[in-house]
Amino acid sequence: MTQKISSMSYYLGFIFALCSSLVSAQDGKLIGTAGLVQLEGSGGGGIVPWATLAGYDSRDQISVSAVATQVDVDDYRLNVLGISASFYDRVEVSVAQHRFDLKGAGVDIKQNIYGVKYRVYGDVVYSDWPQISVGAQHKVLEDEGIASAVGADKTGSGTDFYIAATKVHLGAIAGYNAVWNLTARATKANEMGLLGYGGIKNDNYEVMLEASAGILFSRHFAVGVEYRQKPDNLGLGEDDWKDLFVTYIPSKDFSITLAWADLGKIAGADGQDGLYLSFNGQLW
Repeated sequence: MTQKISSMSYYLGFIFALCSSLVSAQDGKLIGTAGLVQLEGSGGGGIVPWATLAGYDSRDQISVSAVATQVDVDDYRLNVLGISASFYDRVEVSVAQHRFDLKGAGVDIKQNIYGVKYRVYGDVVYSDWPQISVGAQHKVLEDEGIASAVGADKTGSGTDFYIAATKVHLGAIAGYNAVWNLTARATKANEMGLLGYGGIKNDNYEVMLEASAGILFSRHFAVGVEYRQKPDNLGLGEDDWKDLFVTYIPSKDFSITLAWADLGKIAGADGQDGLYLSFNGQLW
């Protein structure tokens, strides 16, 4: 119980600091079109990085965003804190920390993720073709013991590489704006890297597909679904991830996302589904 209270205090404390620090966002982009900040700190949806950059900056602006996310499923809890900066609507850099709590075991796993993304082509709204970005996420485990115990080939660090395409279609569905994203990720990571990289079944890079789709029912309200394919390097039956999300965006300064996340089997434990809650703030 003490551990749960401590974890929640840590999480809520960051949210309070985030909210109290908010200032007016730049005027660069239409509200909602910057997307969110996903679990690994990159601009995107909830579990999938998009081609969008994490901020509303235009080509002569810089923006900084912060995120606090918690995913609470049957046997595990993941807390994420992150900050990202977007420069001139071209380059994004990000840092995120994972705290993965094994409920009832008194153990958590910490991981730091350093991301970079480069917009190669297009604009998510105004170009005829989708916006295209390439990115990398370098992940460093602070706690390697569990990754070693489950048979990971490498337990210290690993890097994912991805290419993403995102497009917003104005008035596309019954007059409402629609958004979709497709991402191809080259990865060796087991459960995002929390259980190390590679294993007895595979220790080479594999290309995993990820996708998101949503409808913006107004400038401030969106719903959608996401899917993330996962490798099964350890032979533990690692499942693909899915979620159904609702996002409220009262202004460019702040958004809140609530989702039902179905993470399937994690480290041999079946039926890992539960709530995803994320607060995203524009700091500059």
